[in-house]
Amino acid sequence: MNYFVIVYYALLIGASCLAAYYGKRAAFMLLFSLTLLSFVMGIIGGEAALWTVTIVAGLLALAAGTAYAFREFLINIVGPQTAKLLRTAPLTAAFGMFVIFTYAVMGIFAPIIAPHGEAEVISSSFAPADATMLLGADQLGRDLFSRLVYGARNTVGLALLATLLAFLMGAFAGLMAATKGGWIDQAMGRMADVIMSIPSLIFALLLLSIFGTNVFVLVIIVAVIYSPRVFRLTRAVAGNVVVMDYVEAARLRGEGDWYLIRREILPNSTAPLIAEFGLEFCFVFLLIAGLSFLGLGIQPPTADWGSMVRENATLISFGEITPLIPAAAIALLTVSVNFVVDWMLWQSAGLKE
Repeated sequence: MNYFVIVYYALLIGASCLAAYYGKRAAFMLLFSLTLLSFVMGIIGGEAALWTVTIVAGLLALAAGTAYAFREFLINIVGPQTAKLLRTAPLTAAFGMFVIFTYAVMGIFAPIIAPHGEAEVISSSFAPADATMLLGADQLGRDLFSRLVYGARNTVGLALLATLLAFLMGAFAGLMAATKGGWIDQAMGRMADVIMSIPSLIFALLLLSIFGTNVFVLVIIVAVIYSPRVFRLTRAVAGNVVVMDYVEAARLRGEGDWYLIRREILPNSTAPLIAEFGLEFCFVFLLIAGLSFLGLGIQPPTADWGSMVRENATLISFGEITPLIPAAAIALLTVSVNFVVDWMLWQSAGLKE
């Protein structure tokens, strides 16, 4: 047993004892659980396993510290009401906001951040990383880091545009169906059922094969595929609101459908719609990345994270993790958006601990 193992266990046990002595139950449970986990992993994997636990714990601590600092930064630059709201945000939501902010900066300032153009060939195929290429080169000799940065603009921007369009179409149709009722409600509901009955990936592949793979067609097809999901939720939520007494009172006053939607129904349906927007973005984002991986999404030479995974998949056979970097970027944004959406839903619904 070397000094690292002795110091490792001594620090964990000492920190656990201090947390127990000062009555910090949550900290004690976390530290002592980590001690027991390390003990089991140390027996199975030896010192290498303990180093793995140390690195993972360090990364989690770094993420928690970054989230806390970013939350405090936001609290100090916003108004009093927003600051009061942000103080209730958990570290997971703060971390999600930090990741979204980072991706937004990457997308907006991509030409400034990226050292090379997204389609610029600067080296040989699969050249290793060096001072000019942080992540090496792809199969054509283009800088992977630059393409990763430009991919934040292309992939995320296109997914956001498609989500907004799908949300506007589905939410408007759902609100109109709930307000009008009758044959309009039935017709819209059956159309949504037909579209939702077809698997989204197969439907997208079929339509893209027919209409082509340009960006405009891709946005429209993705929006059409996912708008029925928004329609079903909006129709269900608005259907519960439209029968309320205050809506009936507004009808008796002679208010029109647009007034009812804008002033009575929509303000009382925001909480689930906020959550649905975040979920829709994640679904659309993953679908576009999947289509690009299959070659029917964003077309070369435009940088896209899905196509980057496909183009560099050969490196996995040689033990390189480079193709996993754009995949990790996709997963990180998806998780971060869900963190923020969960907190916003918790706030909008007025839930209490």
